[in-house]
Amino acid sequence: MNGTSTVLIVVGLFLLGGVISFVKQGLPRGVVVLLGIGSAMCLVAGVLRLEGVWQ
Repeated sequence: MNGTSTVLIVVGLFLLGGVISFVKQGLPRGVVVLLGIGSAMCLVAGVLRLEGVWQ
């Protein structure tokens, strides 16, 4: 696991925690959706970089 993939996965999980927190606080849905998209993009990018390491 290289550093970039680790950072992307950690940031994605951090943002996912923010999504969960924002939903519980009742923030506007647009903010939650935007944060969720960013989280998903970070997680997918980290996993794709890991897939390149495993091959």
